[in-house]
Order: sequence, then C-alpha cells, then structure tokens
Amino acid sequence: MKSNCENFRFVERGRSSRDLTFKFYDDGRLVIINNDTEEVIKPGDLRSDSRDFYVRKRIAFIKNQLAASQMKYA
Repeated sequence: MKSNCENFRFVERGRSSRDLTFKFYDDGRLVIINNDTEEVIKPGDLRSDSRDFYVRKRIAFIKNQLAASQMKYA
C-alpha cells in the first residue's frame, strides 16, 4: 500500500534562517528536511516560527483524521 504525502516548504525568518521541507504522510509519519544541508530534523529541534508552523499543520492533520473517522462510522 502506497502512502500519500503532503509537502510544505517553510523558510524561517531571522539571523539564522533555515529552509525546511515538511513531509506529512497519511499514516501520521513526519519527515522534516533542512534543504540547505539535506539533514533530517526532529520536531524538537524546531524554533519559534517553524515550531508554530509544524504545530498548526499537525493540528489540521489530526482534525482531518477525526472528521474522516466520524464520516466513516456515522
């Protein structure tokens, strides 16, 4: 079974900005890649703006999953 993925690009603002790609998979997995260094980053390593972006996208994912489950079993 192939897992679908949504990709989002986020560029941090500030002195030490990073260019990040967030890959959210349908099964709940997440991969965060620093596009400058090709390094995989853990959610705990995110800072202010990028952490806020991650949290908002994760909440939206959870809401969509709950709505889909409600529709499936309603």
